Amino acid sequence: MGLPGHRRTSSHKRRRAAHFALSATTINSCPKCEKPIRPHRACGFCGTYKGREVLSVSRKTARTAKRGKK
Repeated sequence: MGLPGHRRTSSHKRRRAAHFALSATTINSCPKCEKPIRPHRACGFCGTYKGREVLSVSRKTARTAKRGKK
């Protein structure tokens, strides 16, 4: 059965928490439309990834326009 461990000092907590810092996100630009996108993701504006279209953006914009009408 587990027993209570030793007291965790404040310096030990801070040393452990030193690795919890957030890092800045990397932003690339879309090769087709030059909009900023995150790496390894399809562009939300033009729908391309690695030079080919993977998302139907026209269908997406029609759907959002239809929702806005209601």
